[in-house]
Amino acid sequence: MSKKNKKIKIVAYVNFKNRRTHTGHEILQRVLKRVDSDVVFEYKICSPPEDDENAHLAAKSALAAKNQGQFNAMFEMLIEQDITYSEHGILSMAQNIGLDMDQFQVAMDSTKLDDDLKNNGSEAQNTGADFIPILTINGQVYKGAWDEQALLEAVKKSRGRHIQIAIDKFFTWAASAAFTLLIATVAALVFSNSGLQETYREIQQFNFGFVFDKTAFKLSFGTWVNDGLMTIFFLLIGLEIKREILYGELSDLKRAAMPVVGAIGGMIMPVAIYFLINIDGPGAHGWGIPMATDIAFTLGLMALLGSRVPLSLKVFISALAVADDLGAILVIAIFYGHGFHFEPFFSAIIVLTLMALFNYLRIYSVTPYIVLGTALWFLIYTSGLHATIAGVLTAAIIPSRRSGDLMGVATQTSIVFENEIAHANNQKYHSGIRSGSLRMLQNAVQRLREPSYYLEHGLEKWVNFLILPLFAFFNTGILLAGTNINIIQPINLGIILGLCVGKPLGIVGACWLADKTGIAKLSAEITWPQICGGGFLAGIGFTMSIVVAGAAFDASTLDVAKISILISSTIAALIGLTILYFSSPKISYS
Repeated sequence: MSKKNKKIKIVAYVNFKNRRTHTGHEILQRVLKRVDSDVVFEYKICSPPEDDENAHLAAKSALAAKNQGQFNAMFEMLIEQDITYSEHGILSMAQNIGLDMDQFQVAMDSTKLDDDLKNNGSEAQNTGADFIPILTINGQVYKGAWDEQALLEAVKKSRGRHIQIAIDKFFTWAASAAFTLLIATVAALVFSNSGLQETYREIQQFNFGFVFDKTAFKLSFGTWVNDGLMTIFFLLIGLEIKREILYGELSDLKRAAMPVVGAIGGMIMPVAIYFLINIDGPGAHGWGIPMATDIAFTLGLMALLGSRVPLSLKVFISALAVADDLGAILVIAIFYGHGFHFEPFFSAIIVLTLMALFNYLRIYSVTPYIVLGTALWFLIYTSGLHATIAGVLTAAIIPSRRSGDLMGVATQTSIVFENEIAHANNQKYHSGIRSGSLRMLQNAVQRLREPSYYLEHGLEKWVNFLILPLFAFFNTGILLAGTNINIIQPINLGIILGLCVGKPLGIVGACWLADKTGIAKLSAEITWPQICGGGFLAGIGFTMSIVVAGAAFDASTLDVAKISILISSTIAALIGLTILYFSSPKISYS
């Protein structure tokens, strides 16, 4: 690798509107003095808000000085001044550092510098920056503390982190969760149809658990994944549903009407098709299989189309999928339990009541709810009901409240910091922020989000990149060789037609009727072909359909049902992507 490729590039995007540019400059200069020669640093000046002509003038003057090789000198003089710049003052600075004034004036009068400022601002936005000033290290926004030691450590860690950067980019890729699920599914099929089949089964059936006194509670690895870890998935789904109902797309009846109507149609039609094909047959109990939508796959595949899919369609399909999952959860809870034992069920009611009491007392810490939710899971599992419902019940009972007032919190934190800085300046030996002030700041920052926000976002990566892939791995390991699948067999035909025909037909039909009757109105930004494409993508049942199939059928029927789910999900995905690709022209943001 050449020396050039080993360079670490630090870019600071700044403007002359922010009062903290000077302080940040001092910290950066101290950091740069302590790093090795392989670090390249550059300031990029961005346009300030349009209503600040003086700050804009200062920004242009820095670039005009750069044309004469005097950027650093001009920059230093600008940041040492008060932010109320004037044309006369800027001209005086230019003279003081010995610029060619005629050349400087020509540059200031040109529009090229305005374009450069805008381009720098666009470049800052493309890195993912939400505000200016912001710092990037090798193109990645630095999100750590603006502290000399923390910055120095970040620069040192960036050496040789190409693999880590690639991993970080993968995790932030919108389609990464769907891609991971696909890899897990392919891996399961490879394991099951190769010499590793026996190892695969041994891992899946390996029993472990715990012993309390003389009572042993042990489950197979596959069962721990399906009934244990998937409860965390249902907890996350429950939190997302609650957020959408309270504050999101489902909180307003007008906005919620169309996706909810579409979700209802997308559940009724597949169930009707499946039930008509399997009525009075051995597969009748599997009627809930084609009603489900896999959110991760659906939204992940939409992300592959990038700007071809309008934001309004993504929001519509997201809200529809959330409403769809709520229906699937209710169906699983009511119709797909196995046996029933009253004593643990009664104990579960007591635990649930205690959790409700905590909610009533406005105990906002999520810790007691998670502890009691774990006990609730055990009791629901032993009662014979579908154990994953414990996740949804826990999510529903965690208290919610609107996020705190931003201005109030900002004022409070500002006062705390000012007092701490004054206190530190009066101390001979500075030992950091006082514990009382730190706790106050932590409480203030946490108040900016409702209680379940941190839990929801803490679970997302675990669910998307561990729990769902494990579920896919242990539930799609189907032996294909010698498997006699007949597409026109009622169970298979019901699943395939339910997901590939019933889903899009139910969604599009229900939305069309709602639009024509005035019950709900479709966004002007969404076309009917796009709704059709989204309807087909909603036919990707996968995870949720496999959950229902596992509860509905025994081993002799389950594998065939899973194959049908995989086939229909693949067909629905290909048709949906094709329709969306040709019905949605690529949007240009230039």
